Amino acid sequence: MAESAERSGQRRLRPAPLIFEPAEASADPEHFFDLESLEDPRELLARATELTLAFRAATDRAIEFQAIAAAQLADPRRFDRLTVADVAERAQWTEDYARKMIEFGRGLIRADGRPPED
Repeated sequence: MAESAERSGQRRLRPAPLIFEPAEASADPEHFFDLESLEDPRELLARATELTLAFRAATDRAIEFQAIAAAQLADPRRFDRLTVADVAERAQWTEDYARKMIEFGRGLIRADGRPPED
């Protein structure tokens, strides 16, 4: 989370594109982004690394959006604002973690210059 905040001022690098699998391929539990079909270990390592980096970037970005949403939902200016406990329950977090995410989200909103009601 702190790493994401540090990078928020930097230009974001685009992760490797995720290739979405057809429904019949994803039904096979052994099938994962066609990695099982790669025979060259160099190619397998390169593609698996690309996927790992893409998933990490997606996770970081999703966490930032979670934090922004939590901050917006807990904004005291909202007539329908949620308590920290309510945010924690909705997101399946502890109250302490929800409090930290709300603060993180407020920081992201301030850094972006957007009003929290966006």
